[in-house]
This record gives sequence, C-alpha cells and structure tokens, in this order.
Amino acid sequence: MYDSILVPVDLNQESSWKKALPVAIDLAKINGGALHILTVIPDFGMAVVGSFFPADYAKNMLAKVETDLATFVADNIPAGVTVTSDVKQGSIYKEILRAADKLDSSVIVMSSHGPETKDYLLGPNAARVVRHAIQSVFVVRDN
Repeated sequence: MYDSILVPVDLNQESSWKKALPVAIDLAKINGGALHILTVIPDFGMAVVGSFFPADYAKNMLAKVETDLATFVADNIPAGVTVTSDVKQGSIYKEILRAADKLDSSVIVMSSHGPETKDYLLGPNAARVVRHAIQSVFVVRDN
C-alpha cells in the first residue's frame, strides 16, 4: 500500500523528524516500501538578498547540507530499510510537493507543531502540503 514514503526533515529542528521518522520507518517495514528523505533549503527570496553572499555560497551550502543529510540517514535509518535522500532549494512546501510527485510517493509522512510554535518547515508548510498534495499525508504531531 505504501511503497514510496516521502519524509521531509529539517536537519536543524529535531522535532521535524523525531516522532515522524519512526512512523515512516514502520510503514516502510510493514509495506516493504522505500523511504525518501528530503530536506529543503529555503531560497534567498529576493535577488538583492543573495547579492550579499559570496558567489559560491549557495553551492557550498548545498554541498554541506548534502553531507549532513547523508550523515543523518546513516545515523537514523536502520539497516534493511531502503532509503534515498535529496536536498532541494526553494519554497519548502512546493519542493515537498514536487518531490512527492516526481518520486510517485504513495504517502508523505511529516511532523507538525501545534499552532503556537513557529518553524520554517512545519506549521504553515505542513498545512499547505496537506491541502495541495495528491498523495496521502500522514501528519505526526510532535507534542
């Protein structure tokens, strides 16, 4: 049933994966599915903002996050679970939706804070993913 499971994570926010990742791992084990771990780097927004950074900043940042994500996967995904990982840059919820479509994901498993907590990956982005995804979305509360 759930053979392709997308799990968006914020590497700087443990609450974005602490409860959701075990749920996704269980779904993968039960269904013989594959996990796809995604992290999204927000873009600079306006070009004028990007002009304040060195020319190779985005490339270096992407390489660092890819390394960090590979370490995260090695540390948190048990042996025997099929997993891929990817780093995207842009609008968080849009990149989650694009990845889910591209990977033909059957479900997106993600965390969401209660409405009082602000976080760039969770909250409003989780709501947008739920509203716009053609896939099932399993939202795991972190509180």
